Amino acid sequence: MMQINADFTKAVLLQTGDLPWHGSPAAGVERRMLDRIGEEVARATSIVRFKPGHSFDAHTHGGGEEFVVLEGVFSDEHGDYPAGSYVRNPPTTRHTPRSDAGCTIFVKLWQFDADDRTPVSIRMEDRLGAPQDGIRRGTLHSDARECVSLIQMAPGAHLYEAVEGGIEALMLNGAATVADTPFAKGAWLRQPDGQPLDLIAGPEGARLWMKTGHLRHVRTPAA
Repeated sequence: MMQINADFTKAVLLQTGDLPWHGSPAAGVERRMLDRIGEEVARATSIVRFKPGHSFDAHTHGGGEEFVVLEGVFSDEHGDYPAGSYVRNPPTTRHTPRSDAGCTIFVKLWQFDADDRTPVSIRMEDRLGAPQDGIRRGTLHSDARECVSLIQMAPGAHLYEAVEGGIEALMLNGAATVADTPFAKGAWLRQPDGQPLDLIAGPEGARLWMKTGHLRHVRTPAA
């Protein structure tokens, strides 16, 4: 069984742009693997790139799928999702993904509660609230297991998160530092349960997708 960053008690910080692209079962669809437990059916977090005009075969999400469109437009028979979209396809949903002009998405598979049936399809920007101490927050999804947010930080703003259940973040734009370590556009981190996240935005500010609480519930296709 393939295992990549599969020890959820350890912190991980990756610059995803430095990772190699790997092929997938579909021609013209490649991925950068951030964490993974399993082979083609896997609990996985990845950056996925669709080349223009390419698609993936129709499939059912046995363990659910959530994704953020980073570049381009992702499409399926249910609609078009431009950059800045956040989508949750819960377990039992089915679609045939494609991209006519090409796109890049951040995607997580097999990480839903088995009984979750709540779809989400939103423009993340629309959820941002008023600034407080240089930080705007928008809740993208929240349930008993996890909270998913968009965070917009003004230059020099300080974000400190200490929540139960672990923290995961992807830098969408701008840059910050984490314990004096650069956290630039495209960087992804995962903090284990009990370890806080301490960020200071750089001179251009920072925008990040963040999920908290979910590492208490590590589900795999075999579990």
